[in-house]
Amino acid sequence: MLQIDLWKRIAIALTCAVGLWLALPNAFYGPVEQHNDAAKAIELSGSTPELEAQLALWPDWMPSGLVNLGLDLRGGAHLLAEVKVQDVYAARMEAQWPEVRDALRSLTPVRRQQSPEDELRVRLNDPDKMAQAMEIVRGLARPVTTLTGAGANDIDVRGEDGMIVVTLSDAEKQATDERTMQQSLEIIRRRIDEVGTREPTIQRQGADRILIQVPGIGSAAELKEIIGTTAQLTFNPVVNRGSDANANPGIGNKLLPSVDEEGAYYIVESAPVVTGEELVDAQPSFDQNGSPAVSFRFNTSGARKFGNYTAENIGAPFAIILDDEVISAPTIQSHIPGGSGIITGNFGVEESTNLAVLLRAGALPAGLDFLEERTIGPELGQDSIDAGKVATIIAFVAVLVFMFLSYGLFGIFANIALIINVGMIFGLLSLVGATLTLPGIAGIVLTVGMAVDANVLIFERIREELKTAKGPARAISLGYEKALSAIVDANITTLITAVILFVMGSGPVRGFAITLGFGIITSVFTAIFVTRLLVVIWFEARRPKTIEV
Repeated sequence: MLQIDLWKRIAIALTCAVGLWLALPNAFYGPVEQHNDAAKAIELSGSTPELEAQLALWPDWMPSGLVNLGLDLRGGAHLLAEVKVQDVYAARMEAQWPEVRDALRSLTPVRRQQSPEDELRVRLNDPDKMAQAMEIVRGLARPVTTLTGAGANDIDVRGEDGMIVVTLSDAEKQATDERTMQQSLEIIRRRIDEVGTREPTIQRQGADRILIQVPGIGSAAELKEIIGTTAQLTFNPVVNRGSDANANPGIGNKLLPSVDEEGAYYIVESAPVVTGEELVDAQPSFDQNGSPAVSFRFNTSGARKFGNYTAENIGAPFAIILDDEVISAPTIQSHIPGGSGIITGNFGVEESTNLAVLLRAGALPAGLDFLEERTIGPELGQDSIDAGKVATIIAFVAVLVFMFLSYGLFGIFANIALIINVGMIFGLLSLVGATLTLPGIAGIVLTVGMAVDANVLIFERIREELKTAKGPARAISLGYEKALSAIVDANITTLITAVILFVMGSGPVRGFAITLGFGIITSVFTAIFVTRLLVVIWFEARRPKTIEV
C-alpha cells in the first residue's frame, strides 16, 4: 500500500535540507566571496582590521562553499601556449659537456666544437684514441626512466670527421618531452596560484600545448606577464669580467650583462654549478646592511654541489644569474655548507618579494609561444549571467505552469520537487567546488525541462491505474512502482552520455557534463522520493475517496 517508513521520511527530508543548506551561500554570493578571501588572506599573512571586517560578513558556522564562476561568466583571460620542448635538448647538451670533458681528461685533451643546439661535438687532440674515447663517453649513458623507453639509454654516441658527436636518444627525447610538459603545467599552475586567482583552468592540449584560462584577471597581457616570467636562477663560475658587449666568450661560455653595474659584462661558463630547480625555498629578507634581499635554501643534492664548489674555489668569483643577467658576482670567502645563502642587489621590498615568489614557483623548463590570447571583460561575463538567468527563469516558469495546468495538485507537488531539485544541484556544485560556465547554465536549463519527465511518467501511469485499480491509494502505489523501470532506464542512458562527455571533453564541455550529470541524479531523487513523500503526506492527511491527476 501507500506507505513510507519513518526512517525513510527522515532520510529524504535530511537529504533535501542538506542540499539546500549547501546551496544557501550562493544566494549571498558577494559577502560569502569576500568572507572566503579574507579567511584565506588571514591564514597566509595574518589578521588586519579590514580583513576581520570582511570575515564578519558571513557567519563561520554557516557553509561557505560557492559555485565558482567560469571565464565566460566572470570575465578574465584565455591563452593557448606552445611549449618549446627543443629548448630542453640544448640545456641537456650544455650540462653534458662538463661530464664528457672530465671523463676524457685523463685520456686526451679535448675541445668543444660549434654544433647544433641539440648536439654536443667534441674534438680529440689525439684522433688515434677515438675508439677508446667513444667507449668512455658511452659509459656516461644512463637508462631512460620510462616504461616506453625501458632498456634504452639516454644518449647516442657516434664518431664523425674526427669528432665525437653526442645526441639524446629518441627514447630520451620522448621522455624529456613528457617531463617538460608536466613540469610546465605544474609551474604555470603554481605561478597562477601564487597570485590568488580563483579556479583557473590549466590543462594540456595535444603533444606540446597548454590551455590556460584564468577568471577574474585583468587581461591576457597581465596573465602572460605572470606566466612568461622565467625566473631561472643559476650559479655559474666566472671566467672573466669586462665592459665589451661584443667580446667573444669562447665555446662553452656565454657573455652576460650585469644588473647592478652599468656597462659591465661577465663571461661565465655555460654549465651551471647549481640551478634554481634545486631550490626548496626562497623568502624575502634583508642583508646585514638592512637592504632588501632574498634568502634561499637548496635541496640535499644542490646543497652538496654548492658546498663542494665553494670549498674548492675559495677566493674565486662566481655569478648569481637570473634570466641571463648577472644580479651579483661575489667572491667566495669561505666554504658555504648547509646549502643556504642570500641574494643581494638593487632590490626594493616589492622586487625582492616578487623575486622570491618566482623562485619558489620555479623556472619554466622551456620557453612558451603564445598561439592564441583573448581577454573577456567582466561586462560580457555579466551579460552572460543575465542571459542565463533569463533563460533559466523562463524555462522554470514555463515548466511550473505546464505541470500545474496538466496535473493540478499533483503538478504542484512536482513543482515543489523541481525547486528542491535546482537547489540540490547548486548544493552539489558547491560541495565539489565545481566551476559554472555558460554551457553549465545550459545544462541546468536542460535539467529543469528533464526533471519533470519522471513525474510525467508517474502521473500518466497513475491515470491509467485509476481506470482499473480499486482505489486511489492502490493506483498511486502502482503508478510509482510501474513507472520506476522506465524512469531508471531513461536517466541511466542520459547519465552515460554525461559521463562520456566529461571523460572525453574539456573545458566548457565538462562544465555542461557536470551540471547535466548532477541534474539527472537530483531529478531522479526528487521525482521518486520527494514527490512520493509529498503525495503520501497529503493522502494521509486528507484520505480522499477519489483523486484527479
